[in-house]
Amino acid sequence: MKFIVDNWALILLAVTSGAMLAWPLVRGGTGGGSLTAQGAVQLINRERGVLVDVRDTAEFAAGHATGARNVPFDQLEQKLATTVKNKSVPLLLMCATGTRAGRALATAKKLGYEQAQVVSGGLKSWKEANLPIERA
Repeated sequence: MKFIVDNWALILLAVTSGAMLAWPLVRGGTGGGSLTAQGAVQLINRERGVLVDVRDTAEFAAGHATGARNVPFDQLEQKLATTVKNKSVPLLLMCATGTRAGRALATAKKLGYEQAQVVSGGLKSWKEANLPIERA
């Protein structure tokens, strides 16, 4: 007990750093189906992954990743199955920064897309990686 009382600051530091390391796992970030823009390109090329942009149509028309299909977030449940018929291919969800795509991941998994993943950082990280962009 004397050790705990004498070293409470070190123990607090250890617990805090452990919690910070575990936070992405608890939140669902690291193990929750998130990948980099380069990882997305590899899945598209190697496993015929399908890139779905969940931004609204105006945002999509202003600029999107080359080859991406647009299914706005608010229409995901109704239109995803007709846009991406093969549920066994990797489904790569993208938005502007990754926030909407993160919410869309749960919907995609519920619809049976077990290989659904979020492109972390969204279109912003896609552009930062100097990957091709097209306008509709």
